[in-house]
Amino acid sequence: MFRRKRPGEEFAAALYARTTADARRPHLFEDCGIPDTLDGRFDALALHAALMIDRLRREPDGEPLAQAFFDIMFRHLDLTLREIGVQDLGVGRRIKIMAEGLHGRALAYRTALAGGTTPLSEVLRRNAYGGTAPSDGQVARLEAHVRGYVEHLAAARRADLTKH
Repeated sequence: MFRRKRPGEEFAAALYARTTADARRPHLFEDCGIPDTLDGRFDALALHAALMIDRLRREPDGEPLAQAFFDIMFRHLDLTLREIGVQDLGVGRRIKIMAEGLHGRALAYRTALAGGTTPLSEVLRRNAYGGTAPSDGQVARLEAHVRGYVEHLAAARRADLTKH
């Protein structure tokens, strides 16, 4: 309540709100086949958050800004878990698992987008579908969405990152 906000925290909070909205677009669930479940929604959020964090790191104050974004995201996820009834003792463990999941996915997405040995379509198939088996068409639509999102983030000026 009386905690001082760190520099960039308000901007990071606005970015997180925008990223969350992007990750909840019906197109991702209806056309791209991400399951509309708790796991599927986390997968969609992790995908968009990883891409946003990578974009933020290109700013002059990128590392602290990316960390503020990450912190806000996981404070929100902590609150969400508590609201859906996860016991206090289980929240910390689940948050740790989610943070590790985000880190692993972010690395896989970053490597695939940079032309790594595993194609982006395969990385998405393994990480964005909550354990379900999407069709090739769904994966292709999600890959097109991701590539377009990355291009949009890369072209956006800092001030425009919070706008839809």
